[in-house]
Amino acid sequence: MTIKRHILTLCAPDLQKSLQDWQDYLQHEKNVSRHTLRAYTSDLSQYIQFTNDHTGLPPSIKTIANANIRDFRSWLSRKAMDGAGNASRARSLSGLKNFLHWLDKQGIAHNAAISAIRSPKLPHKLPKPLPESQAFELIENAGLQEKQDWIAARNTALFLLLYGCGLRIDEALSLNIEDLPRNEFLRVCGKGNKERQVPVLPIIEQTLNNYLNVNPFPQDSTRPVFIGARGQRLNQGVAQKAMRDLRATLGLPETATPHALRHSFATHLLQNGANLRQIQELLGHASLSTTQRYTEINAEELMRIYKNAHPRA
Repeated sequence: MTIKRHILTLCAPDLQKSLQDWQDYLQHEKNVSRHTLRAYTSDLSQYIQFTNDHTGLPPSIKTIANANIRDFRSWLSRKAMDGAGNASRARSLSGLKNFLHWLDKQGIAHNAAISAIRSPKLPHKLPKPLPESQAFELIENAGLQEKQDWIAARNTALFLLLYGCGLRIDEALSLNIEDLPRNEFLRVCGKGNKERQVPVLPIIEQTLNNYLNVNPFPQDSTRPVFIGARGQRLNQGVAQKAMRDLRATLGLPETATPHALRHSFATHLLQNGANLRQIQELLGHASLSTTQRYTEINAEELMRIYKNAHPRA
């Protein structure tokens, strides 16, 4: 995704060029994920729209360079009034800071005020995995509501892959036939185009093969593994809706999402003796601190068991 044309038309020519060069830098030099690129370009679009409305003039490089603390705070306040929470505003500020930092490194413009703007405080959120019994129930019934056998097999294969290998939904849906497991390993392209190897259990390979055998569409090496009813690459929204419908039927909590299967993968490995470094590698986390969140879940569960079991609790 790039900054939309109607937003670029609001800018002076020098800012238009810098925005397009910055997008090329993010996409081709930094190799940011599609989600990050979409988020950052959306954030800058909103800031440009705000600046245009606020000043009544096409924003230029000079406008961006001369923006002061009050201007930035007014923008964040506007977002808050529009219903954006702390996490959304923090991400938007990160996108703007990235652009301003890039301008500075390129020698195009310098803005000293942005460094004085603190990011909104974020709540400490823990992942929400499913208990093993619920994860198994969800996968065993993944095709329960589907009328076509091949779509039922597809959902089962997809959900088992998320839980059995700890993939992000985007990673799973990006797989092509040529990416299928070889020698019990799957190569996955994660965030920032970082590649990792994930071991694949025989039951996962078998379930994938069962799905591909009943899939009615022609197969070649470049075709997506997971496809929709019209033969195109499966959309995340379709997979998420299938999960929502399934959890309603099974009476599972709203925390039962495709991403919860990834959390469940990590949590259940930790509970069964895997160490954090191993889990970090399997999940593709750049920082161990991200993986350490799962130890807090384990500690919470330990305290719950202790309180329920101890005679003096």
